[in-house]
Amino acid sequence: MKSEPGEFSIDDLRKKKKHHWDGVRNFEARNFMRDKMRIGDLVLFYHSNATPSGVVGIAKVASSPYPDFTQWDKASKYFDKKAGEEKPIWFMVDVAFVEQFPRTIKRSELQNTAALKSMALWKRNRLSITPVTKKEFEVIQKLASKTSLA
Repeated sequence: MKSEPGEFSIDDLRKKKKHHWDGVRNFEARNFMRDKMRIGDLVLFYHSNATPSGVVGIAKVASSPYPDFTQWDKASKYFDKKAGEEKPIWFMVDVAFVEQFPRTIKRSELQNTAALKSMALWKRNRLSITPVTKKEFEVIQKLASKTSLA
């Protein structure tokens, strides 16, 4: 799951302990969240549009998917006039803080790691939510404990 740190950062999640992941407005990303995420699933928290961009920690899914209330809020930048309360279009989950890595695993380091060459992130890097295999997750956890390579 990626977020711009100016919008919502790993530090924000650490302070709040648990928070809803709202504002997903891409159907493919929504479907990953709505159809594939389950309570207890671990997720990598990625800071995008940051210096540097990269994975900064781990969160876990803390709720089942439910309608994203910002789709009905006319004051929200995520308002969607096509969404009805009886038939919501957009969904969200709550995520809980698990761990902040001691360093950011930079995008360049992820791209240069052989075991991560087939990540969905490289195929659909514009999505705010992409699936990660268990092996990829474990590789990134190991990278987090090493001194920066880049």
